[in-house]
Amino acid sequence: MADSNDPDDTPADRGGRLGTAGFIPAVVRSGRDAMSTEVALTVFRQMVRTRALEERGIKMSKSGEAYFWIGGPGEEAVNVCLGLQVNKGAGPAYDYLHLHYRNAGILLGMGMPMLDHVRQLAMTATDRHSMGRNFVGHYAMPEWNVVPVTSVIEVQMVMAPGTALMQKRHGGEGISIAVSGDAGTAEGDFESCLLWSSRPGNELPVLTVVTNNGYGISVTHDSQHAVKHIARRADPYGIRHETIDGNDPVVVWNAVARAMRYVRTQRKPFVLEAMVSRLHGHSSSSGAQRNWQEADCLALFEQKLIDGGVIDADQVAALREEAKAEADDAAVTVAGEPRPTPLDVPLGTYAPSAVDAVYPKDYTGLPQRRR
Repeated sequence: MADSNDPDDTPADRGGRLGTAGFIPAVVRSGRDAMSTEVALTVFRQMVRTRALEERGIKMSKSGEAYFWIGGPGEEAVNVCLGLQVNKGAGPAYDYLHLHYRNAGILLGMGMPMLDHVRQLAMTATDRHSMGRNFVGHYAMPEWNVVPVTSVIEVQMVMAPGTALMQKRHGGEGISIAVSGDAGTAEGDFESCLLWSSRPGNELPVLTVVTNNGYGISVTHDSQHAVKHIARRADPYGIRHETIDGNDPVVVWNAVARAMRYVRTQRKPFVLEAMVSRLHGHSSSSGAQRNWQEADCLALFEQKLIDGGVIDADQVAALREEAKAEADDAAVTVAGEPRPTPLDVPLGTYAPSAVDAVYPKDYTGLPQRRR
């Protein structure tokens, strides 16, 4: 190893590099966990974009540009770190995603443009997920195995073993990822997922991610759950599990990587619980006011990167402006786009079938009997 006084000694030799912010370390650390600076900056940028999108959505709901807002400010670290590590594609060789309505960061991390989210927020006919017939966060992307998100709480948990069974029969390393809030785990669907993914000799590659923000709408976690951590409910089923600090992207990134590696290689289930914050309440129905008492994963990570010399305040400001401009531009675009009509309601409801000869555009009901 070169001596520190050696003229040939470079930042790279010492585990770092030179950049606009001066000496930049090769990794960002949190305890025993580490993340490369390149990954850290990618995660941070996507977290900034996700937060900008959520804040624009809240403004749209208050200004009348959107009918309703619900999202995940405070859950960006978990969503982005998960989305960036998904093996995206179509079919059983790739990961299936069974999401709920607080997962914008997952889709942005996978490459979805903000415009696709804002179109659903504004309920335009151009909304690729539902043609403006569903509210925000209800994605459906067959090319990325994003199973249609439903408004019925927790049903995604009983869908995941189905796709996972197909993946196990198919072979390979594709996994089924089911995401839930802590309140949703009170539904029987959560227990069904644990049961059906852990049957001895028939285990399934299901990664269950629970983002625990301590609330179910207005009801606290502690008043409803006897266990402090949802992940402990995996114990009776013999399922491996871990509970992590969901406000630390370095910790989250490594925990997601470990969980995915286990499920991919062992073809068995895993439960990952992330303790997160709820920064703007449940939805626009509760006012979406900012809760300044909660820890902010984005602010904490920003400070970590600045303190570590990975980025400076000017670069942070530039990223924020870029993200805000992208969200604002998307809102301007959708303002001039068409809204769905009553005639659009049945479109795309049914799969192609023999009755298409009678209803060549879309099947809207059984054929009338000929007289």
